[in-house]
Amino acid sequence: MWRVELHAHTRYSPDSLLGLEEFLEICRRRGLDRVAVTDHNTIEGALRLKEKAPERIIIGEEIRAREGEVLAYFIEREIPKGLPLLETIERIREQGGVVALPHPCDRARGSAVGRRAAEAVLPLVDAVEVFNARCLFPGDNACAAALAARFGKPGFSGSDAHTAWELGRAWTALPPFEDAEGFRQALQHARPTRRLSPPWVHLLSTWAKWRRRLS
Repeated sequence: MWRVELHAHTRYSPDSLLGLEEFLEICRRRGLDRVAVTDHNTIEGALRLKEKAPERIIIGEEIRAREGEVLAYFIEREIPKGLPLLETIERIREQGGVVALPHPCDRARGSAVGRRAAEAVLPLVDAVEVFNARCLFPGDNACAAALAARFGKPGFSGSDAHTAWELGRAWTALPPFEDAEGFRQALQHARPTRRLSPPWVHLLSTWAKWRRRLS
């Protein structure tokens, strides 16, 4: 089984300062076999990392749809933010990408789709992030796991890393895969790990945003 990080951000996200070379070095040091780079509303960082480490990097994007965030994996073209959730999912599908819902029940994040929107689109998605290391309330991860079970969707863990310290904290064990279809099949055998990050990591993201504005 591979160690796979399925939710990670670089300096191409406005709330992260994690540089690309540092990102790759940490992935190697922590034994991550595959890493999905899921920056907010951009694939630029993922594309640059894919050039540096084509075997290790999965091009992804965390897209802020109108109703909340959705994860895309194995895409080639950036999907714009602000579209209706259904249209966002359709655009991922048009590229042959894999669709997942991140932290769907997280009550502390305005970016979460929420239970009602999640229930409406779950028949159309491939997987659910049933454990997000940045969730402040354990019940929110439990809610995500319950939704995945109810709709028969595979669940995975994500570190939601915005800092070097977080990268690889909540990885998912998956059978080897090569492409989007192989990834979908591998998700059926996912074994999520569950290690929370402390609440203060959110302060680092806030600090990163302020530093960007002041620079």
